[in-house]
Amino acid sequence: MYADKEKMSAAYGSWKSPITADVVSGAEKLLGGFAVDGEGRVIWLEGRPTEAGRSVLVREATHAGDAAEEITPAEFNVRTLVHEYGGGAFTVSGDVVVFSNYEDQRLYKQSIKGDHVPIALTPDYGAPVVRYADGVIDLHLGCYITVREDHRESDTNPTTTIISVELNGVGKTEPHVLVSGSDFYAFPRLASDGRRMAWIEWKHPNMPWDKSELWVGYLSADGKIEKRVCIAGDDPNMIESPTEPKWSSQGELFFVTDRKSGFWNLYKWVESTNEVQALYPLDAEFTRPSWEFGYSSYAFVEHKGQNNIIACTYRQKGLSYLGILDHVLGSFSLVDLPFTDIYNITSIGSHLYIDGASPRHPLSIMKVSIEENQVAMSGISIIWSSSSLNISEYNAYISSPEIIEFPTKVPGQTAFAYLYLPSNSNYQGFEDEKPPLLVESHGKDESLLYDRSPINFVDKLSCPIILFQGLEDKVVLPEQARKIYAAVKEKGLPVALIEYEGEQHGFRKAENIKHTLEQQMVFFARLIGKFKAADDIIPVHIENFD
Repeated sequence: MYADKEKMSAAYGSWKSPITADVVSGAEKLLGGFAVDGEGRVIWLEGRPTEAGRSVLVREATHAGDAAEEITPAEFNVRTLVHEYGGGAFTVSGDVVVFSNYEDQRLYKQSIKGDHVPIALTPDYGAPVVRYADGVIDLHLGCYITVREDHRESDTNPTTTIISVELNGVGKTEPHVLVSGSDFYAFPRLASDGRRMAWIEWKHPNMPWDKSELWVGYLSADGKIEKRVCIAGDDPNMIESPTEPKWSSQGELFFVTDRKSGFWNLYKWVESTNEVQALYPLDAEFTRPSWEFGYSSYAFVEHKGQNNIIACTYRQKGLSYLGILDHVLGSFSLVDLPFTDIYNITSIGSHLYIDGASPRHPLSIMKVSIEENQVAMSGISIIWSSSSLNISEYNAYISSPEIIEFPTKVPGQTAFAYLYLPSNSNYQGFEDEKPPLLVESHGKDESLLYDRSPINFVDKLSCPIILFQGLEDKVVLPEQARKIYAAVKEKGLPVALIEYEGEQHGFRKAENIKHTLEQQMVFFARLIGKFKAADDIIPVHIENFD
């Protein structure tokens, strides 16, 4: 037995920790999605801050203990810029992968086996003005169906459509437009018979979680849509936001929507009557807002030719869960996982592949084997982790969050937040000092952007501000950050603006991630908390302060 060592008292924020900006920026990799190939091996999209944010496809090793196989050639970077946020940058079918290349935004087809040389599928327009995301391979007609965002006529108001691209082409044939007329599209999904396609569409000024529509189109033998029907979202008496349509292997269409209850729940379309049925109503969210393409919150579990079992992730009161739903019997059970945040799920047979994280587990891809009775797991293995660190060595310095429930402006509704209190095995705060509170939040409704834009309310700003801006950001333009900086400077408040070449909306390069973390810390130390940062950091110049 060892006696607890006495902690030193020091100001909050000044505590020495082995979790430095160097450790955070150098050890973490990003996950841009994952899929399973024809051999049952996982392929994931790995973002690498140490390679200037380059994203590459990596294939699970054949045998445990072997190194994973990088399948993206060095001159390629797998990333799409549709909606600027991207997502859905690649699709896997059998031993073929189709992906978007960052530099030219063209689509490429690549064999997982053999020489791995990618072949361009879409035309070269001389610049990355046409972008693609969220596609599926049509094995019946040998084509790739995907969302296209076309900036050729307007960069500020591009045209979005669902198109068909020939898989056997040589990148010179103009794709065929299947669906057009709405402002935005997502989730084009084919039934296994190749004769029906579902998709989601929505229009300005709505975001997809405000109001959207689910459609099904009937395809002719040559791949053109002959007839279409709206499944959800067109009732003028009911506002809903359907999302994530998926066809079972038996040709039934499932999706998630928030009709009536306000919670995103699972539904099934009854094609013969054009009605929808709720599968298991629950005050929980069975999907999340579609900021990016390619989300997959549920998957069918095949067993003896049947797929009445659905594995689904959902959030309730601030936590994520994995559920197993038999939508025929109406039974529902929970599967215990070491993750408190679960994001995407896919399946092959009775095996589930899930990405998630917890305070003690970095973002990881986990393989979960489901038992014969389909209500419990028989095994778990970690296939990939975002961090190479031994997290157990840092447990004494990692805070476990408390879930806080608080009322919103909507009467009777509450929201949830995570509270991370300071944690360090060597330090404690002074008795008469409370820890500073840093609040991270993101608004829900982009249509209310004016009401939340600081540039419109500079007269109400009263505290020091530091701005970090990517110079290639098309969501928040550099000029907007410069206007805020100039206005705050003129008002006499302490302010700094740091701009990064080659960064967009969110930073991907290790050196910029490190610099941002360090400058945030020293900014708080100098101007907010009035303490000395534990690490030696050279601060940037602060106008109206230095």
